Amino acid sequence: MGEQRAILQITGFQNSGKTAVMEQLIKKAHNEGYKAGTIKHHGHGGTPDQIVKEKDSGKHLMAGSKLAGVEGGGVLQLSLGSGSWTLEELLKIYSMLDLDLILIEGYKHELYPKAVCIRNEQDLSLLELNGIVCVIADKKEMVHTSVPVFSFHDEEHLYLDFLMKVVKKQYESKSI
Repeated sequence: MGEQRAILQITGFQNSGKTAVMEQLIKKAHNEGYKAGTIKHHGHGGTPDQIVKEKDSGKHLMAGSKLAGVEGGGVLQLSLGSGSWTLEELLKIYSMLDLDLILIEGYKHELYPKAVCIRNEQDLSLLELNGIVCVIADKKEMVHTSVPVFSFHDEEHLYLDFLMKVVKKQYESKSI
């Protein structure tokens, strides 16, 4: 599959609605037949909560393994314990998988197409980021930008249709 995949970021500050948008977008992509993978930036410091040091794979990492994997019930869980990872390094790993779309939660300053989640006026500084394709806001009237602005409160979730158009355009341009 190689480079034939779309990449889209959902960014915003903590508690801005990123995960809710990601969940909705994953479901929509799945329903439209896209095989999506996700990457979430753990921006709160420390290691992600999923690593259980008492379990065998956690013990492997603590002993010095760079990669620990556990498989069961059709689920493969990998833990890479080599310090910090750049988004580009993670995307190289994901490039080995059969995916049509990679959705990234976080990594605000990366240059991929992104939707920005805005909950309050303090979040407006995010409008200076590069690659913004749309804004999803708590109150549309507080956002002044040249890209489309959608409301979190829109029952039809029009931002999902818009973001899937961005994905389709990107995917189709890489299929040539």
